[in-house]
Amino acid sequence: MADILRGLMDFMAWPSPLFMALGALLGMLFGFIPGLGGAQALALLTPVTFGMPPNQAMAMMIGAMGAVPFGGSISAILINTPGTPQNAATTFDGFPLTKQGKAGFALGASASSSVMGALFGVVVLAVLIPLGKPVVLAFSYPEYFMMAFMGISVIAVVSLGSIWKGLAAGVFGLLLSTVGYDPVTGSVRYTMGFEYLYDGIKIVPALIGLFAISESLEMMIKGRDLDTGNKAIGNVGSGVWEGIMATFKHWWLFIRCSVIGVIIGIIPGVGGSVSNFLAYGHAVQTTKDNPHFGQGDVRGVIAPQASDTAKDGGAMVPTILFGIPGSVETAVLLGALILHGLQPGPKLLLDNPTIVYVMIFALVASNVLAGVLGILGARYLAKLTLLPVKLTSPVIIALALMGAYATNGVLEDVILALVFGVIGYFMNKYGFTRVPLVIALVLGTMFQQTYHQTISSMGWQGFFKRPISLGLFLVTVVMLVTPFIKARQDRIRKAKKEGEMYEA
Repeated sequence: MADILRGLMDFMAWPSPLFMALGALLGMLFGFIPGLGGAQALALLTPVTFGMPPNQAMAMMIGAMGAVPFGGSISAILINTPGTPQNAATTFDGFPLTKQGKAGFALGASASSSVMGALFGVVVLAVLIPLGKPVVLAFSYPEYFMMAFMGISVIAVVSLGSIWKGLAAGVFGLLLSTVGYDPVTGSVRYTMGFEYLYDGIKIVPALIGLFAISESLEMMIKGRDLDTGNKAIGNVGSGVWEGIMATFKHWWLFIRCSVIGVIIGIIPGVGGSVSNFLAYGHAVQTTKDNPHFGQGDVRGVIAPQASDTAKDGGAMVPTILFGIPGSVETAVLLGALILHGLQPGPKLLLDNPTIVYVMIFALVASNVLAGVLGILGARYLAKLTLLPVKLTSPVIIALALMGAYATNGVLEDVILALVFGVIGYFMNKYGFTRVPLVIALVLGTMFQQTYHQTISSMGWQGFFKRPISLGLFLVTVVMLVTPFIKARQDRIRKAKKEGEMYEA
């Protein structure tokens, strides 16, 4: 208790709150701009914090990391462009709400679920710090494979419309994930002689093309605006409070998806993209009345955003306990800790316990600040949707290409984004959902690598003889079978109802 109080006092000591606020503003900006993200924000801040006291430096760094998820959701909702790969699933229902003139409603739901998800993750972090070691050490190759297998299986859940088109898009995504070096043998595959493809298909430029550029191309070709309903300007920012309350209305879904985020965050190297898709798929699968998912259902915003921010608290568990980064952002954070003379791992808890609680308080405060700023600015941000397509589409494409270039500073990323923009446009045109492609592309490499590692070290029995791996497999089977059982029950109920009407 004394360490917690000292950590709170160190965090509240001026100018630590100011540095946290500056970090949060930078994090929101880096989250909002496609192609940037938490890792880039932390990398930029690391040299800036050199020479600062550790508590102030960590307040700024964690402030930036905590604000990125909500910043990324703003662009995902308003312009169908995930600011970071972790916000990809937010576009599935967030942007359709914007097209219905409900941008403020979607932003309010994103803000409240993001803030509450972060609070949930931090509470779990505080509880798990002394208990997290067995959990982290229990995961090996089979468990990672089953996590990837579970994520790819979500394709069957989120394939709205034609299940065969969804599966086709998923297979295409898996094929694309095989481009580049084989993760086990090191052999080069399907690069067509281009050195740029040796490292595989870059996720960020691909996502920018699939979502931002393809949607802008469609708007330009069809000549339609973002706000297809032509809502009055006075109503564009309305619904923010209703969006905030929607998270409380769907509180049980929020808790379940926050738990998913925390668990994924604790597992090193899995990342927020996995939790984002798993949470969205879970929402689609477990909701009784789900015909509106993908067309503008607020639950499709609440689920991924709650998971996305809750995973930060989970990712801090292996980072603090063992010095093992739970995400890309925490990998950069490890370097910052070492720069300031702090040794991540058990020694950090023994020698500098107060700095751990400074980080916890900064994570909470940055999410609250980002949510408040987002809610206050939602009415003005939503007015971006009223701009005519002849202005918005070229600007969106220009920003998207700038974001693609900023990722690695190479022209090939811009070309890749344009190629995926065309792919995304034709997928939209012919009724192929882009969700399965993204899921398979994101998880494909881990799926291949952990499969080979398990087979070579344990044989095929390795997938089923470890309790956690077997449990994840059974959960995946249930997840795949449940939609068919529900569909059968619906047919039986429909037939029974029609029979009763006929008898009447």
